Amino acid sequence: MKKVLVTGGLGFIGSHTTVELLGRGCRVVVVDNLSNTRAEVLDGIEAIAGKRPEWANVDLADRAACAALLARHGDVDGIIHFAAHKAVGESVQKPLAYYHNNFGSLVNLLEFVAAHPKCGFIFSSSCTVYGQADSLPVKEDAAIKPAESPYGNTKQVGEEILRDAAKAHGFRAIALRYFNPIGAHPSAKIGELPLGVPQNLVPFVTQSAAGLRGPLKVFGRDYPTRDGTAVRDYIHVVDIALAHVQALDRLFAGKGSEAVEVFNLGTGTGSTVLEVIAAFERATGQKLAWESAPRRAGDVIAAYADTAKALSGLGWRAQRSLDQCMADAWRWQLTLPKK
Repeated sequence: MKKVLVTGGLGFIGSHTTVELLGRGCRVVVVDNLSNTRAEVLDGIEAIAGKRPEWANVDLADRAACAALLARHGDVDGIIHFAAHKAVGESVQKPLAYYHNNFGSLVNLLEFVAAHPKCGFIFSSSCTVYGQADSLPVKEDAAIKPAESPYGNTKQVGEEILRDAAKAHGFRAIALRYFNPIGAHPSAKIGELPLGVPQNLVPFVTQSAAGLRGPLKVFGRDYPTRDGTAVRDYIHVVDIALAHVQALDRLFAGKGSEAVEVFNLGTGTGSTVLEVIAAFERATGQKLAWESAPRRAGDVIAAYADTAKALSGLGWRAQRSLDQCMADAWRWQLTLPKK
């Protein structure tokens, strides 16, 4: 039975990955300081998996607190590192908070892995590392452009930190570059629930449709795309979670071809913001009020993944459709208090 530390394990992707790990029989220790989630997520995880993971409320950017945590769990076989601030727009407004949190937590964890090189490490990266790619779909060997936002920069530099540390200390790691995770667990027991005003599209869509927000703002109607709105690769969060399990299996089996391997996680299909709205209305029968707004700083025009490497290296591909993503996200929204 493998013991896995899941940082940010009460967050959106972390909670779904925790469910899948528990379903595989892993011992899971969740680390989350509740900066963008709630402790009640543990109840949802337990309701789905039939078991409750251990939870540590620790700020991993605090070096002493992180070291104390890892001293208690020095027998972990793997670490999946989700814990990070993650909103592009917010990072433009609060760059120092993003650099402190995202770099500090990563370095503190890697100090442990450097001393325990058999511990597999998976880094939660992002398609933002590509900036506006020269060609689409984006392959893993695409040029890394100057970051469009401080958030994107934390993922670019985070991968550099990971490669440098792995080379110096002889451990193996995988960086998974997500495109746009959305949806919720089909049980509606867990899903995306950011604190405050959502920074990402789909939770704002569902909260707007539920009457908790005003009309959805569509940022930018003048992009050079098929309907003038930005294009993204939207992928179901359960598909993302399953990719982490398969990546961990690859590390445990010692199949990596290099110290740090990189894989895109996406569907391979780009959807515009207006197409996401249409999918939501189609999947739920709900009409959505929306209005145009200026482009946001840090947003790229279009990004969608080439997924061939994930298929060949991890045996993974996305299975769930955009309509299923929207239906699951709406089912989750309907379980939440009207507040």
